Amino acid sequence: MILPDDRPRALLVGGGGGLVGRALLPELARTWQIRSVHRHPVPAEADLGVEWVAADVTRVPDWNPLLRDVDLVITLPWYRAGYDRRFRSLGASLRGVVDAAARAGVRRLVHVSVPDAPTALETRLPYLVEKRAVDRHLAAGGPPHSIVRPTMLFGPRDRLLTVMLRVMHRYRRFPMFGDGAYHVSPLATDDLAEILVREARAEGRRNVTAGGPERFVYRELTDRMFDALGRPPKYVRFSPRGAVRLAHLTEALGSSILYAYEVEWLLSDRLGLPPYAGLDHPLRGVAPFLAAEAARLTSGRRPGRG
Repeated sequence: MILPDDRPRALLVGGGGGLVGRALLPELARTWQIRSVHRHPVPAEADLGVEWVAADVTRVPDWNPLLRDVDLVITLPWYRAGYDRRFRSLGASLRGVVDAAARAGVRRLVHVSVPDAPTALETRLPYLVEKRAVDRHLAAGGPPHSIVRPTMLFGPRDRLLTVMLRVMHRYRRFPMFGDGAYHVSPLATDDLAEILVREARAEGRRNVTAGGPERFVYRELTDRMFDALGRPPKYVRFSPRGAVRLAHLTEALGSSILYAYEVEWLLSDRLGLPPYAGLDHPLRGVAPFLAAEAARLTSGRRPGRG
């Protein structure tokens, strides 16, 4: 791919190998030169001419050289789980990015955060305590910015809808937590990528939530997933308390399929965010994605890694 070399420069903190990064790279590269900081090489970055800086984000001693000639910073990294010190280290590093970007006169910083969660999680869960500390630090003294808070995401090789479909396909049943009457509004990673690029062109200081185009009752969504697989819905039902206990048990056994805080968040009915408004096309619905993933499962094909 040959791209003009007079594009403004963006610093991508966290790299292009994750779920969001894989969608963001080609979208961002259309109009930006990219400098990307993360530990391991990503083939897609090499294909797009990205300047890779091989470094652990939590161990960068000085962000100032990496911000030279940078107009935009986008921060992506966070962990799903880990010990307190793991989140403290990453949070401190991202606050360092914010401070260095302000000193360097970076035009804009786009930070990927998360939706509101129950108060108990917000006040005791390291995942959220440290995430909110970064959000507040940026809002208090960072450069002009957008804090983007997407709801649950879907896309190739995601750890949510794709995993749920695999469980339904393999076991022909699926756990249902409570009555399933809480809401979700899944957002495509491709749409989130376009949202982040749009927010890079915004002005001032913005705190925006981003839901997908459809607000489902959770049970309705899982019914549709069974339908995509060509099977009748069959559920193993758990009370809300039993669902959280089940997730704690799977965690204790070393599984990363589901974490207890994710179950509590889902049951709190805070993930049915309204759709993001501002893209020049309708947001992508989940049905085509479910159909494609279900077809791969039922045909025995594995998704590509491109």
